[in-house]
Amino acid sequence: MTALRAGLIGLGVMGRNHARVLAGLEGVDLVGVVDPAGRPDGAPHGVPMLASLSDLLDLGIDYAVVACPTALHEEMGVELAEAGVGALIEKPLAESVEAAERLVKSFESRGLVAGVGHIERYNPALQSMRARLEAGELGDVFQVVTRRQGPFPHRIADVGVVKDLATHDIDLTGWVTGQDYVSICAHTVARSGRPHEDMVAAVGRLSDGSMVNHLVNWLSPLKERTTVVTGERGCFVADTLTADLTFYANGELSTEWEALRAFRGVSEGDMIRYAIPKREPLLVEHERFRDAFKAGGEGGDIVTLRQGLRTVEVSAAVLESARLGETVSLQPSGVLGAI
Repeated sequence: MTALRAGLIGLGVMGRNHARVLAGLEGVDLVGVVDPAGRPDGAPHGVPMLASLSDLLDLGIDYAVVACPTALHEEMGVELAEAGVGALIEKPLAESVEAAERLVKSFESRGLVAGVGHIERYNPALQSMRARLEAGELGDVFQVVTRRQGPFPHRIADVGVVKDLATHDIDLTGWVTGQDYVSICAHTVARSGRPHEDMVAAVGRLSDGSMVNHLVNWLSPLKERTTVVTGERGCFVADTLTADLTFYANGELSTEWEALRAFRGVSEGDMIRYAIPKREPLLVEHERFRDAFKAGGEGGDIVTLRQGLRTVEVSAAVLESARLGETVSLQPSGVLGAI
């Protein structure tokens, strides 16, 4: 079978990782790279560096990976769509809700396969967690808590911590629970001397009534990537840095201490750390997109542009809540069906 012809736009830190994976991806040929920032090298050996996206399109590509700065996603994406080329666009989909909507319309109106690179969906720990939640192993979900913090990444200059990091947690929360955000209340601070926020604390509610807490920052020397889902039978803890998933079960031991019998809470039970296969999330993401593209977008396990748009909407609500100092309600994502 003829290999798909892929291009790459952007050779920053993430772009170089995409280049590495694409260069070895079965069934795909990386035929050219263009970098809007003008970096002169970084492409895999034998892959030509091109001067413009127009030159890349002239090579006759099937799809392109868009890994340039967020502010350029709309421009690059629309040009790809107008040329009839599919796209895997790094997260966040766009820098604004309006730009994300235009990208959705550009690709959907032409029937093109496109996705968003929300890589956490392909983390083994979260993949396993989602499967166990869907199987009902936790029972009803009460709360999702995420902590994503670490030192400031100097590669990021065009957006703040909400659009760069919190979008991971917004997307994965909706994905693992199968629920939509209905409200959000957030506070942000900017302490690093940059124009964008570098810390956010947010509390939200999902459509099933469960509670959400997100703590995200670029101000900590401790790097942490943790998702905790608490439900009626205990809690799952996913560490996406190590791809480990642990289950803490509610205890079933009764107590003879009369003073504690009135408390109808839970007690400490068994702890299980699951042994799960650990493949590189970025490689899995590319394999899923390749397979979805070959199938014409049918049945592929990819993050759709509409799902990416919803994440941009929620992140915009986070920033709006922080600006106003009040809770922001979100319309159901289904109202976007008429874009």
